[in-house]
Amino acid sequence: MPRVGLTTDRLVEAAAELADEAGFENVSLSALARRFGVKDASLYSHVGSLRELRTRLALFVGAEMIDRIAAAVVGLAGKDALAAFAGAYRDYALRHPGRYAATQIRIDRELDRELTVDSPALRRTGEITYGMLRGYGLDEPDLTDAVRLLRSTFHGYCLLEAGGGFGAPRDVRRSWDKAIDALHTALTHWPRESETDERPPDEHRATAG
Repeated sequence: MPRVGLTTDRLVEAAAELADEAGFENVSLSALARRFGVKDASLYSHVGSLRELRTRLALFVGAEMIDRIAAAVVGLAGKDALAAFAGAYRDYALRHPGRYAATQIRIDRELDRELTVDSPALRRTGEITYGMLRGYGLDEPDLTDAVRLLRSTFHGYCLLEAGGGFGAPRDVRRSWDKAIDALHTALTHWPRESETDERPPDEHRATAG
């Protein structure tokens, strides 16, 4: 019988707290059961597996993160929007490392269809991100390429900064600002791709994803 007061939403919130305290890799059903003082089996009334728990966690913190980004970019465009988007992203990643790690897992939309179909978090993330980039006049497939550039830049920088990977005396915030300047320049002068890409088929396969 489910414990009174224990719900799926409460489990996910507790998982987010645990991720920041102990690291995302240490979020498990056993750890949550100990946190609530119940047996592991009690949790299966609310989540079917660890994979489901981590998917729910990723969607929960993804919504939390994009809400903060959306609040930062409202009313802005161009470089101002890019800088605000990037700043909110970096702030969340550094303040909530465990939660942030959860946003980086790959969600299988087929296996987790019931959780991801019409997901407000996924839909809002796409709207905010692509909306900001459309301010640079980008359309597909350039939009997808630009999203991958921003994601890899933001993610890589935040991981290095959080791990103390920048050893030079230069202030990391100044370097971050320069990176945003460089991204703005790249987006403003984006090399457009025609609908019919002239590259050989083998090259398409090699660079996919």
